[in-house]
Amino acid sequence: MGSDYRLYFIRHGETDWNAEGRLQGQQDIPINERGRFQAVEAGRKLGKLAPHAGELRWNVSPLWRTRDTAERARRALHLDPDGYELDPILKEISFGDWEGRTWRELRKAEPEAAAERESRKWTYVPPGGESYAMLTDRVRPFAEALAGESVAVAHGGVARALLVLLCGLPAERACSADIWQGRVLLFEKGRFSWI
Repeated sequence: MGSDYRLYFIRHGETDWNAEGRLQGQQDIPINERGRFQAVEAGRKLGKLAPHAGELRWNVSPLWRTRDTAERARRALHLDPDGYELDPILKEISFGDWEGRTWRELRKAEPEAAAERESRKWTYVPPGGESYAMLTDRVRPFAEALAGESVAVAHGGVARALLVLLCGLPAERACSADIWQGRVLLFEKGRFSWI
């Protein structure tokens, strides 16, 4: 990865499934009231960090929760809410057959599979889903193409993949890193910081 990039990353606002601890993956769940507030907050923080955000390229996951977050963040900056590009590479990690279930439900219904996933979180592939390692391979072309300044609105799993790809964070740390909603994660010169 080159060092001539500055990426402002925004995770989508909270959904009811986030609040309930359900695995969303690629299910198209809308943001809730708190998530709508977080989207505006992220937009305001981005405006302070990058007053020229309207001139930047915005890459957004095609899922509704990220599109709604991007549009609300852009409105908070007095920008055209539709001024972004969809990028399917930025879709969330797929949890396959596990989507819609909580970890508590999975530990009860499939204790061995849940334990195996916890023991090798980065490489474990849920039934019909993908591992963090697979997600990282999917996101790699996006990371390699970064140049100049841009904004991405995506998901927690995508942020974890970028922590590995752009910052060299060990996979074990990245897969358990907190990825905050309502804040901006700045990637620059092989480092990251939360704003």
